[in-house]
Amino acid sequence: MTHKFDVVVVGAGAAGLFCAGIAGQRGLKVLLVDHSEKVAEKIRISGGGRCNFTNRDTTPANFLSENPHFCRSALSRYTPQDFIALLQRHGIPFHEKHKGQLFCDRSAEDVINMLLAECDAGGVTRWQPCSIKNITSPEQPGAGCYKIESDRGLIEAPQLVIATGGLSIPKIGATDFGYRIAKQFGLRLVEPRAGLVPLTFDGEAWAPYAQLAGLALPVRIETGPADATPKQRKKAVVFAEDLLFTHRGLSGPAVLQISSFWREGQPVRINLAPGVDLPTLLLRAKASSKKLITNELAALVPARLADAWVSRDPAWQKPVSEATDKALTTLAERLSDWQLTPTGTEGYKKAEVTLGGVDTRDLSSQTLESKQPGLYFIGEVVDVTGWLGGYNFQWAWASAHACAMALADNSGAVAEN
Repeated sequence: MTHKFDVVVVGAGAAGLFCAGIAGQRGLKVLLVDHSEKVAEKIRISGGGRCNFTNRDTTPANFLSENPHFCRSALSRYTPQDFIALLQRHGIPFHEKHKGQLFCDRSAEDVINMLLAECDAGGVTRWQPCSIKNITSPEQPGAGCYKIESDRGLIEAPQLVIATGGLSIPKIGATDFGYRIAKQFGLRLVEPRAGLVPLTFDGEAWAPYAQLAGLALPVRIETGPADATPKQRKKAVVFAEDLLFTHRGLSGPAVLQISSFWREGQPVRINLAPGVDLPTLLLRAKASSKKLITNELAALVPARLADAWVSRDPAWQKPVSEATDKALTTLAERLSDWQLTPTGTEGYKKAEVTLGGVDTRDLSSQTLESKQPGLYFIGEVVDVTGWLGGYNFQWAWASAHACAMALADNSGAVAEN
């Protein structure tokens, strides 16, 4: 038996659910397919189970892509305010936590249930779990139907949307399906890599800092070589967020943010005491205090950090009054501009997103349709990646909305053909 639909959406995550619901409510007969039994696992686990569903302050500058202007069209046509209005219509309470980041008051399940309700309102058919074995394109580009072989039978649809996400967090079902489909139809890929991910360091080199595992503190972090010119540093991407020491390296919002910009072999620079004039305060203490340097330093940075840092050099293991000005200045400089080179990342198993993906040169920024007529890509599978803080969900909503509107607009033209 052949199952016929106007649109098939593959991937029941944030982008796929939202796109299917809108397309269905615009009069299309929609099938939503996913290989997993559960929908929207990434929504379910995000934000500590509260789902950081958008960011009030979203702009195109908050996204990485080989083509940084690609996201402008979709983001401008479906804004955070639009998604907020949808939540309010569904009576979902939320709050702003930090820097424009919006979270559900109760649970991420509220957002999932809302998206399912939107799909129900659009009469969307959902098949889960359902695996797709093969996709064949229409014999004539722009006419006819995609033939989709699934373990529930043959499906035919003139329009096909790939919303299967990236490679991050494989334990909840992430696969390379979307990239394989893109390659099958001759679309280019920007090489995928882990983003918003903890950084790791060589075990022996990291040993002096492993004792700090669990310590969190606000920092200023950037990428860039030690010999960067002032002009280069001015252009560097800088984040002021919390850092977390781990047994294997560094994590926390500051490190997750910078990881998306970091490249192998490149150092990172960290100010462990932002907003503190360490040289002046340490030299002032030298003139008036008999305390150990570590005790004076512990008044300016976390005590565990002070102890670990001072233990690295005998010149710092004495009363502050007995230290040379040079020793105190060097100590201040090392804390204010800690330069270190990660050996890698925790990889896709700990990455919140996947950088890279379907090359935007092969997609329409207006509709998300690829150069293969009737084939669309939305959400994380596309080479558009947001910063930490709700931006990636906003891209999911915006790209899904742009695609769904185009699906409905194009359905008449498809029917005429």
